Amino acid sequence: MTYQEVVTKSLLRLVNVPGLDKPAALITLDNGFDHKKPNTLGTEGLASLDAAITSALDASPAFIAVTGKPYIFCVGADVTGLPTITGREQALLIGREGHRVFARLKDSTVPTFAFVNGAAMGGGLELALHCHYRTLSGGAAALALPEVLLGLVPGWGGTQLLPNLIGIAPAAQVIIQNPLTQNKMLKPAQAAELGIADVLLEPADFLERSLEWAAGVVRGEVTVTRPEVDKDMWDGVLFFAKKTLDDRLHGAVPSANRALELLGMARDADFATGTAAEDEALADLVMREELRSGLYAFDLVQRRAKRPAGAPAPALARDVTKVGLVGAGLMAGQIALLFARRLEVPVVLTDLDQARVDKGVAYVHGEIDKLVAKRRLDAGKAAKLHGLISGSVDKGVFADADLVVEAVFEDLGVKKQVWAELEKIVKPEAVLATNTSSLSVTAMAADLEHPERVVGFHFFNPVAVMPLLEIIRGERTDDATLATAFAVGKELKKSCVLVKDAPAFVVNRLLTRFLGEIFAAVDEGTPLDVANEALDPLGLPMRPLPLLQLVGPAVAYHVGGILHGAFPDRFPVSENLKRLAESGRPLLVDDEVDKEVAGLLVVGDRPSTAEQVRQRALEALAQETRLMLDEGVVAEPQDIDLCLILGSGWPFHLGGITPYLDRTGTSERVTGRRFLPRGVASLP
Repeated sequence: MTYQEVVTKSLLRLVNVPGLDKPAALITLDNGFDHKKPNTLGTEGLASLDAAITSALDASPAFIAVTGKPYIFCVGADVTGLPTITGREQALLIGREGHRVFARLKDSTVPTFAFVNGAAMGGGLELALHCHYRTLSGGAAALALPEVLLGLVPGWGGTQLLPNLIGIAPAAQVIIQNPLTQNKMLKPAQAAELGIADVLLEPADFLERSLEWAAGVVRGEVTVTRPEVDKDMWDGVLFFAKKTLDDRLHGAVPSANRALELLGMARDADFATGTAAEDEALADLVMREELRSGLYAFDLVQRRAKRPAGAPAPALARDVTKVGLVGAGLMAGQIALLFARRLEVPVVLTDLDQARVDKGVAYVHGEIDKLVAKRRLDAGKAAKLHGLISGSVDKGVFADADLVVEAVFEDLGVKKQVWAELEKIVKPEAVLATNTSSLSVTAMAADLEHPERVVGFHFFNPVAVMPLLEIIRGERTDDATLATAFAVGKELKKSCVLVKDAPAFVVNRLLTRFLGEIFAAVDEGTPLDVANEALDPLGLPMRPLPLLQLVGPAVAYHVGGILHGAFPDRFPVSENLKRLAESGRPLLVDDEVDKEVAGLLVVGDRPSTAEQVRQRALEALAQETRLMLDEGVVAEPQDIDLCLILGSGWPFHLGGITPYLDRTGTSERVTGRRFLPRGVASLP
């Protein structure tokens, strides 16, 4: 299919502003669509902006201002066209053209302003940085330079302008740390506090107030002062940042290291030299596999996650006006808070005794108060949420609930007993959702009179942070139940993936297989530190042993046992993992292996090298992924990747797991074929 740019046009109009003798030239970026299709800048978009700047200058205005269509300023370069770039010279031309057009605003003798009315990311934020002054709407939804996450660097001046505006430490955070921390965005108040914007204005009358403020600047009535950037600590900050990157990513993300180099240049290099270096970095990175994987992962998160494969028609979904939670432990409390915040409906928790119920309700109320203290909730909203959360020891409170979520101990017998009790209480159309991480939804519902209304809701911990929700369809789950589950998941602002009712579903099955191979190598005699560092070249968010500690050896052993029962040949039971689980002690203390706990392990005399451990783990992932696809656990390899990215933080630069397995030849060596067609998440 031929790539076709959606052109963002730059619309110029001359605006009379009170107090100025000459009109202001207002350039509005608009691609002709609503906010769901943000403004981007491709070749034609840059040409349109260039022409608008020329026309604006020809009008001899009091000032030039650039703003965006409602809710959107600009989200940068049109990344959908990047895979069509076939040569380094083509990439160089794109970088140079962006620099040339943007520099006209920076070098203008007429004052230039960016009225950042909405989302500004990547090249959009860089466009704003080229203007002499910036106003920012308090309603701007997203502000970021996310390029490093995709495998690029800010390539239109960001690495040179931002550190010289706000300082090297916050610039390194915005350009490197935030993208690699779940693509963290700046809120308007944070951006203003950093100094990215000169003034923060209310969204209701943002354009009018921006014009008024700009006129004040032009008349000399408003003075913009910016603190001098301290350059003494520049090298020290970058040294620390480099060490942190090496410790965390082990060189696996080339874009992060290139961004550091460019930030280093920004201290002393003139602007032309620095931006020329950005062009070279862009040209190098565009031709790397990591960019293709990053764009593939970005597309999964931005598009596929919003249109879950296999989800029933939304019209089938039932309304949910009250939610019940069976269990009042930590996980149930997190789920209850999420439902109350997103759905704003009554949520009631039950447990075995009043003390547990009171503790669970108190936890949720305490978390609401913490959000108020962090200024993430106002007092009025908090009071409403407090009123929505309640508890009882009597399951009769679920009689009028539309959705009941079970979050009790991960034991099939216990869960079946819960549902047997509840079926006698809840109304016939109520949806029953189990927060199981590994057990069969079909088996759980087998003895019920209406098994068709039982569905799996696998949340990931911490519930408020992790974006994935695995929705599991049992053999008899009907479309109305499933549609309700997806509708609720969407309201919870989760990315939902439909999963077949198979042992441990997607994320836990793959992570258990992965950790199982690592621990099998330890059982055979591989030193713990060698096994722990074996996957470093992939740049995973967490090494195997910290991951095991986060999951908990007891939980890992329990899930491993379930998978061993289903697939004994691929999921052996590790006696050493059992010893760790039974000890109840952490394997790591301050990121170091506890020697006393390590002494509990009984190991063999067949140690492996780090490379052998890594290959073993990757081959196991390739095998398990192919088997899951053959079994129909999910619709396509893209869903496997989406689950790992959103459920376990698998890096964008790997594209999930299947592009990496393809790129390294592992998939063909183990399964006889690639997971994805050549050219998808890879060079053609």
